[in-house]
Amino acid sequence: QLQLVESGGGLVQAGGSLRLSCAASGPTFSSYSMGWFCQAPGKERELVAGITRAGLGTNYAGSVLGRFIASRDNARNRAFLQMNSLKPEDAAVYYCAAEAGPYSRGMQFSTWGQGTQVTVSS
Repeated sequence: QLQLVESGGGLVQAGGSLRLSCAASGPTFSSYSMGWFCQAPGKERELVAGITRAGLGTNYAGSVLGRFIASRDNARNRAFLQMNSLKPEDAAVYYCAAEAGPYSRGMQFSTWGQGTQVTVSS
């Protein structure tokens, strides 16, 4: 069973950048599609970015397109979310998630990290 631990959250000024990391432990990380989700207080958790098993394909929520970049390093069992030009509305708890098999839009993820808080000051 894959286990995920996020890091890299924190407080940043609007317009700044953060890089979230998701460290995976367990077998065959490269067999898992990965997703990044966010959940703000009072809101439902929503997909921010998804990335295919080899890291060759990504998709993004419209609100972050052009600002966030999802990537992964399968040799190091890590996934990343580079967050640029951050806005106050990006503030949320960010989670990485994994699901074995090929990536598809709308797919369900069964393995989740504990989340990391991102706060953006205006």
